[in-house]
Amino acid sequence: MEQQQDQRLVILDTETTGMPVGEGHRIIEIGCVEVMGRRLTGRHFHVYLQPDRESDEGAIGVHGITDAFLIGKPRFADVAEEFYDFIQGATLVIHNAAFDVGFINNEFALLGQHDRADISQHCSILDTLMMARSRHPGQRNSLDALCKRYGIDNSGRELHGALLDSELLADVYLAMTGGQTSLSLAGDGAGGEEGQGGTGSEIRRIAGRAPGRVIMASAEELEAHAERLAAIAKSAGGPSLWQALTETSAN
Repeated sequence: MEQQQDQRLVILDTETTGMPVGEGHRIIEIGCVEVMGRRLTGRHFHVYLQPDRESDEGAIGVHGITDAFLIGKPRFADVAEEFYDFIQGATLVIHNAAFDVGFINNEFALLGQHDRADISQHCSILDTLMMARSRHPGQRNSLDALCKRYGIDNSGRELHGALLDSELLADVYLAMTGGQTSLSLAGDGAGGEEGQGGTGSEIRRIAGRAPGRVIMASAEELEAHAERLAAIAKSAGGPSLWQALTETSAN
């Protein structure tokens, strides 16, 4: 799927009391970040929820959200309208979308809001797990595996967390679709006219500094670089600009 510049994406993740949803499990955390023009807008939606039931020990081992922590948190009914307003009309980018969408539909159904109990009628759904399996068949395509494959720093992800995971997934999605992976906020001056330090066309040179020492890449680093270029070429459907320039200079 090719993202249009004006397309509104909401990168979404949830954490739950366990699974499957058919056994009465509930959402306990929702995290969403908004992307437009391949940049974070700065808008996000994040909430912890009181599920009115205990979480499975296995689930707590994954996300670390205890029953005691959720005491006093709002219920889904308290945030349903705000959450719906945030996602309505957007393309929801979700890793293993069937899981999260099933839980979201269930939460609206439990409120009797049956017009919203199929969220795909109000949003487009893009499943990055299905996308990754298509691009990397036979390989591990968990969020951690994709972060490693695309060189995205997930060192802070000791446990699952809906907001952190949605931010990481935004990076993964941009990498898989072959575009920039820097999620600097729109208007923060990264290549624009409103950034600190002037127009961006000014080049500042430092006089009197000795040339830096050149350190050649190791064989392992060269191999990793080649794998990265191959991944970019596969995502983009053609060689990267670096490969094209290298081949031209070699000829």
